[in-house]
Amino acid sequence: MPFTAAEIAKHVGGEVVGDASVVLAGLAPADRAQSGDLTFAENEIHFVRAEQSAASAIIIDGSFTSSRKVLIRVPKARIAFARILGLFFPEPTFSSGIHPTAIVPASAQVDLAAHIGPYCVLGENVRIGSRSVLQGSNFVGANCQIGADVNLFPQVTLYPGTEIGQRVRIHSGSVIGADGFGYVFDGGIHRKVPQIGNVIIRDDVEIGANVTIDRGALGPTVVGKGTKIDNLVQIAHNVTLGEHCLIVSQVGIAGSTKLGDYVTLAGQVGLAGHLRIGSRVSVAAQSGVMHNIPDGEKWLGCPAQPDRQTKRQLIVMQQLPDLLRRFKEVERKLGLVEEPGASAEKGSLE
Repeated sequence: MPFTAAEIAKHVGGEVVGDASVVLAGLAPADRAQSGDLTFAENEIHFVRAEQSAASAIIIDGSFTSSRKVLIRVPKARIAFARILGLFFPEPTFSSGIHPTAIVPASAQVDLAAHIGPYCVLGENVRIGSRSVLQGSNFVGANCQIGADVNLFPQVTLYPGTEIGQRVRIHSGSVIGADGFGYVFDGGIHRKVPQIGNVIIRDDVEIGANVTIDRGALGPTVVGKGTKIDNLVQIAHNVTLGEHCLIVSQVGIAGSTKLGDYVTLAGQVGLAGHLRIGSRVSVAAQSGVMHNIPDGEKWLGCPAQPDRQTKRQLIVMQQLPDLLRRFKEVERKLGLVEEPGASAEKGSLE
């Protein structure tokens, strides 16, 4: 659906510099933009490319000027870009109602404005809020609670007792509430410890594809409000994630570890169990965290340490080959090592 520059500027709280009536039919990066497209630039290099492109208008957040393009000036170009994407590419809508192939017991409470897609299976006493969507082939176990405006993509599984807040998105293949990995060694075997807790997902959380979040052994595993979890993440039993955390792909968090708010774990980070990670902590990719981390710190490495300490060690490691060569040269000059071939020459004289 096309929009005028004025309509777009109003949507993002910006102002138009140039022809506000120009019609924009799409959003594209500068190197692919065509006439009628809108593109964006958040620095001078991007602006030069955007101005040379075929785009009809540019979203900017600086003091750029142009005699060739219509500009839409906003406080933050990248934020405006994200909001405008929703205009040109709106989310698909789902009609309310229950598909004939879905299995819904009489004890389930499904809001009349919810959508239950084909081949979904609901357990006893499930509650589903207004405008929530189960797209298809979803399993929702007994006593699960799902708030309003939740979107479960195909083949999401919620084990019994899972609690989902409002405006939560869970992508395909994710399993919420499976048993935690708990065993005790008893008489030569690993005896299973029953996992009788549940999982609680707060409001405005997004969970990627093929994520697994285990139920608590006792009490809940909790994902805080506004936290975003990438694909292929494992969160163990009784973990607590604070609000607005970013958990990137292939992270693994062991049992009973607790994260503060606004924590960022980059790709393939591993956290040992029973740790306390403070608020606004960042951990670099592929780090292995074995110790508690105070608020506001940046850690990296395996085992992970504060970033400055790890960087100093990495610099020293890079210098080791040259240091070893110089050390051997000093040994040779001091006569602490034989010259190459000296042993063979000495043997021939004897």
